Amino acid sequence: MLTIALDPAALVTTFDPGSLIYLFDMIGIVACSISGTILAKHKNFDIFGCLLVSIVTAIGGGTVRDVILDRHPLFWMVDMSYLTVITVSSLLMQVFFHPNSRRVDKFLKLSDTIGLAAFTLIGIKIADSMGTNIPIALLLGVVTIVVGGIIRDMICNEIPLVLQQEIYITAALAGGVLYFVLHHFAMPAWITDISTMSVIFTLRMLAIRYDWQFPTVEWKY
Repeated sequence: MLTIALDPAALVTTFDPGSLIYLFDMIGIVACSISGTILAKHKNFDIFGCLLVSIVTAIGGGTVRDVILDRHPLFWMVDMSYLTVITVSSLLMQVFFHPNSRRVDKFLKLSDTIGLAAFTLIGIKIADSMGTNIPIALLLGVVTIVVGGIIRDMICNEIPLVLQQEIYITAALAGGVLYFVLHHFAMPAWITDISTMSVIFTLRMLAIRYDWQFPTVEWKY
């Protein structure tokens, strides 16, 4: 193992794509845990309240996805790394993040965007691996990230982000379509995965930066 770590060529030749997916999954877990903790702490929840919100934000969507796919046992019940990472990241944020910081909204949207990119990809790959068709895989990719955020916002008495005019689900769907296009042309899995996440992250951050929003539909009479 030490030899591989010291030799970049050996690291490339022994690279396991599955480990990259697990890394993306953990990135999404950390990001969603942080977003849940930030909002809960901003709402003056206590330590256990913040932890609860971070847990449902991080694993809520994945749990619903797995139930729909009849995928048992649930991922976080067989791998305690998920709950451990959620707990540690939430506690660290509670210690070092000031709830009245003027950057609350920026931190929340950044962490939420990272989670959006990672969890959309994970949801699509899991659904695709179980033989679902493309529209269902895209839907379950969205479910993986949306459900946890909706529960988080409802607990914190906020209007769910996905129900607002902001470009959110659209970014996830655009990345998902790119995933299947690249997959169709037999691109290497790691290129497909990174490209998918990059498109989702970039579209969402551009929407935040330039305030891109969908117009509301009004009937004038």
